[in-house]
Amino acid sequence: MLEIIQNIVNTGASVVLPVILFIIGLLLGAKPRRAFTGAITVGIGYIGLNLVLGMLGDVLAPATQAMVERFDLSLTTIDIGWPAASAISYGTILGTMAIPIGIIVNIALLIFGLTKTLNVDVWNLWHGAFVGSLVYAVTGNFTLGIFTIISYMVLIYFIGDLSQPYVEKELGLPNISFPHGTSAPGFLIALPLNWIFDRIPGFNKLEADSDAIQKKFGVFGETTVMGLIIGIVIGLLANYTIGDTLNVGMTTAAVMYLMPKMVSFLMEGLTPISEAANEFVKKRFPDRELNVGMDSALAVGNQAVLSSSLILVPITLILAFILPGNKTMPLGDIATIPYALALMVPVFRGNIIRSVVGGTIYMVSILYTTSWVAPLVTRAAASANFDLAGNTSITALIEGGLWPTLLYVLGAQYLPWVITSVLLLISLAGLYYINKVKVQKAEQ
Repeated sequence: MLEIIQNIVNTGASVVLPVILFIIGLLLGAKPRRAFTGAITVGIGYIGLNLVLGMLGDVLAPATQAMVERFDLSLTTIDIGWPAASAISYGTILGTMAIPIGIIVNIALLIFGLTKTLNVDVWNLWHGAFVGSLVYAVTGNFTLGIFTIISYMVLIYFIGDLSQPYVEKELGLPNISFPHGTSAPGFLIALPLNWIFDRIPGFNKLEADSDAIQKKFGVFGETTVMGLIIGIVIGLLANYTIGDTLNVGMTTAAVMYLMPKMVSFLMEGLTPISEAANEFVKKRFPDRELNVGMDSALAVGNQAVLSSSLILVPITLILAFILPGNKTMPLGDIATIPYALALMVPVFRGNIIRSVVGGTIYMVSILYTTSWVAPLVTRAAASANFDLAGNTSITALIEGGLWPTLLYVLGAQYLPWVITSVLLLISLAGLYYINKVKVQKAEQ
């Protein structure tokens, strides 16, 4: 059974997601034709997103390497990026079990009314597999690894439900939530940061959303022009020729333009499934609302998310070079920075200044955590028979550096079972409050 699941997963998200969506659409009562065409459209949108992000990564990765060579900088840990990290995560028996565990956890929470999220983004359950594999690498305890995956999944569903109102209001995505391991942790970082920003005199008056920038700077405020300028700056820092620099600029501008178009495909494809889900719930649970859990790629097309993320690319590289004790060379996950910011920007209400400052603070913590966890990622990669290509230390910048990874791994090292259990109980309590207590208060 596990081998069958592994073979399906190996086809990639662009195949897995449409299949899962089609099956779920039929189960929810959608007409077969609409469910089929919707699922295919989602797959097309996902492929389009990957092509656009891949194009950005293909341009930024060489520019990053050129900057390293230009300034003669030596960082010993290589960021292999999320594609390799997901392959490592699903490369073991423990990792493969994350998919059935994630589905069972989601169904159980839905049955007991503890979540509003019907998660169709099965591919991204690899995040739970990643964390569980690191815990197993630390302890050698298979059971603790499984329990970690369960605890992690519940935590992500909690953040998905908690952040959904922001997703709907600020990103304009009704009945969509993001139980996505790359984006969800940033939401809980942004909440206290935004509270602090609101109380800093002067700073709390600074407004710079996409519309405000466009009005103030005219053509230079257009997102495509901003992408062009940011790309040219990166090319200049890499000491590229004029032609190559302009190519980086044009590619970045193209990403700014094409990304929202790809997201529109995803939204179009999700419509029949979302409608069927809500009809299904209304018939059987008249007092409940259901949100479709999706990859936060839907949020990456937002102009404020893209603009903030592109500004953070050179900032992240500079941080990697100047932070004392950092060992990580950002490379594979450079194009994944928008995902890390996807749920932070809505908390900052699309304010690019706050998003860049908050994102910078977040990236500092990510770089240090990634450097610390690198030996465990390298060990997990060896266990999954992953080709290290001669590297003695590897990591995944975004996933390896997030605070849930830090907490679960620290817990496994110093308080096995305790911190994992505490995080599970806190997440369950949070879900109970959001979906039971708040609902009852609203009805009264």
